[in-house]
Amino acid sequence: MTRRARRRIIAAAGAVLGALALTSSAWAHAELSPGVTLAKSTQLFTLAVPTEEANATTVKVELTPPSGFSIDSFVPAPGWKRTVQETGSGESAVIEQVAWTGGRIPTDEDSVFQFLATPASSTTYTFDVRQTYSNGKVVDWSGAESSDTPAPTVEAKSSIGGGTSTLALVGLVVGAAALVVAIVALVARGGGRALT
Repeated sequence: MTRRARRRIIAAAGAVLGALALTSSAWAHAELSPGVTLAKSTQLFTLAVPTEEANATTVKVELTPPSGFSIDSFVPAPGWKRTVQETGSGESAVIEQVAWTGGRIPTDEDSVFQFLATPASSTTYTFDVRQTYSNGKVVDWSGAESSDTPAPTVEAKSSIGGGTSTLALVGLVVGAAALVVAIVALVARGGGRALT
């Protein structure tokens, strides 16, 4: 597979997953999806943070993952610069916090970031997310589920539904639908242009 083809596939997948994540804006909370995943299995996660402040843009988003939730790598987020704080190095490196800066996401739109990660065990993981607006306001998405600023959570399970084969089938169906939507979007936007 050529580098250009890989970029197109990543862009298409990112566009579709971003579109799916944007549906969370109706909930008006920072969301991490999927909300349920397999423990000890690497998964693509999407963090969506809504811009709710009128006449301001989201300019910084910080994510602090909980212990036992290992972020492996990131999908590029166009328009954003990523800074990672980690301990250790190489295979034993542990990401303690990631910050995205430089974006300008307007009111009623979501900042969307993606990464590959592996939950170590079957438990519910709670994340701290800090959002900074262009007017200086800071929102800490770290509260209880019933609060105005609930922390995003991910529940890791030892099995889901009928097992891994069911999850794989659902993933394939969703992935195929996502690819179709992404291809249509690329064609509509002049998909013949080279991606940068």
